Amino acid sequence: MKIYNQTSRFESPWTISKKIKILLWEYVWVIFCRWTPKLFNGWRLFWLKLFGTKINGKPFVHQRSKIVHPWNLILHDLACLGDGAVAYALDKIELFENVTVAQEAYLCTGTHDFEDPIMPLKTDGITIKSNAFIGARAFVLPGVTIGENTIVGACSVVTKDIPNNSKAAGNPCKIISNKKIP
Repeated sequence: MKIYNQTSRFESPWTISKKIKILLWEYVWVIFCRWTPKLFNGWRLFWLKLFGTKINGKPFVHQRSKIVHPWNLILHDLACLGDGAVAYALDKIELFENVTVAQEAYLCTGTHDFEDPIMPLKTDGITIKSNAFIGARAFVLPGVTIGENTIVGACSVVTKDIPNNSKAAGNPCKIISNKKIP
């Protein structure tokens, strides 16, 4: 986990140039992408790529998804970021082939060091491996890896890694079954 050096809990860890890039991205997404119909996916991928998202193949990004720091996002072929899903990519988020992140799911790579009175920002990446499904309104915490062929139930809070071929659900998320999903 990366811990950012902050002298106050109200100080941003970002440089002025990074803040400008963040602001520019937010306006670009609203002006050029958020209003587009689903079939304009290629247009949205163009803007994501322009802002540093690594794209392999043809993923799908819903127009009402929210992506923070797209330069930390890696999308593989047929990965899907659903309606209202949030990729809070303060650190790397990688969605492998055929991953579905359902509506309003939240992938969160940032938290704070609550042991320190300044509460500096802490970040760690999220990896979701091939053929995984993240249910609606699930919340995935920093540093989590979700294995291949895994299903995470709706409204689950994923606090630790989930192995391959699992079904998991709950708050905190627990493994329900470990059988290969056809």
